[in-house]
Amino acid sequence: MSEETKQVETVTENATEQTVDSIVTLKKGDTVKGTIVKIDDNQAYVSIGYKYDGIIPVRELSSVSVEKASDAVTIGQEVEAKVVSINDGKESLILSKRIIDSESAWETLQARFENREVFEVTVADVVKGGIVADVGVRAFIPASMVERHFVEDFSDYKGRTLRVRVKEVDRENNKLILSQKDVLDEEFEASKKQVIEGLKEGQELEGTVQRLTQFGAFVDVGGVDGLVHVSELAWQHVEKPADVVQEGQQVRVKVLKVDPANGKISLSMKATQPGPWEQAGGSINIGDVLTGVVRRLVAFGAFVEVAAGVEGLVHISQISHRHIGTPHEVLKEGQEVQVKVLDFNPAEKRVSLSIKETEEAPAHTEKPEKKVKEELNNPNVSLSNETMSFTLAERFGDKLNNLK
Repeated sequence: MSEETKQVETVTENATEQTVDSIVTLKKGDTVKGTIVKIDDNQAYVSIGYKYDGIIPVRELSSVSVEKASDAVTIGQEVEAKVVSINDGKESLILSKRIIDSESAWETLQARFENREVFEVTVADVVKGGIVADVGVRAFIPASMVERHFVEDFSDYKGRTLRVRVKEVDRENNKLILSQKDVLDEEFEASKKQVIEGLKEGQELEGTVQRLTQFGAFVDVGGVDGLVHVSELAWQHVEKPADVVQEGQQVRVKVLKVDPANGKISLSMKATQPGPWEQAGGSINIGDVLTGVVRRLVAFGAFVEVAAGVEGLVHISQISHRHIGTPHEVLKEGQEVQVKVLDFNPAEKRVSLSIKETEEAPAHTEKPEKKVKEELNNPNVSLSNETMSFTLAERFGDKLNNLK
């Protein structure tokens, strides 16, 4: 004899020991208590002390859809059910556990809703738009209320235990909405507040990059996210955060500002690293000729980057050997140029550069007329009569002819 058969016989014997006349008459709508004595795929048999056992069809075992009766009840389980129909002539007694569960559940759920109680449920099924649970009635948890983050596929949620709160209860329309996200959000805010209160400006700590945006990176520092603005990712110019960091990367950050009222944390990665001027202190010297990139053009000169994060000024007078009105005449942003270091002061973050000092000065040429004037005005220069005559005739020829 199998263990299951022995278990069924034991349960049956215990049920038979009840007073057979304990329920003399039954009618539709009565509530009865009994013990599960047998389970088929599509129904469960209940001994209630009546002259024959009652049957609970699988659809009446639970408020949610179950594939087989054993998914909802077990042999030996005590249950309470309502008489749906009775026919002594055919020894047919149909019961519903679902109706009784539903009647008592609504009162409990209403109280949980009013008290904002957190309780556990087991996911019974995954449906379009969310998941469902059996809490005496069918409870629906929309996809947007399951987690704090977006979940694309809930197929592995069946059988999971969730901690939820009643979001909406409408007994008349048999509608019950639960939310786990509300519980998680509340716990997160409490944890966030505690973490933020423990942070101090200037503090350095390790964090994990959670997500990237156009304006920076959000870094988890102990359960809460702080923003590293794109300007604080590195000392050099950063076009987009993905050029510097990746999601999941461990980074070291410095706390710049804590705003407990708004729950915001401002962080910096570059502040934990030596600045470009400190790094350049031992590598740039006065007189060095360096290769740089024109970053900005202004009326009085051009700013040239000679090392990551180190820009120096080429004054307009140091751009070209010839006179220019604006730097735009000979330079453009992004252009690579050779510069000579005229002065370097890393403490003041200042470096003076020259482009023309790296180029050979053009040969000096003078106009002939100018040279003649200089020679005429120079007492040390002796001019021959021939030269003088040629020059005077050339300059005053017409007037001399008129005097003749």
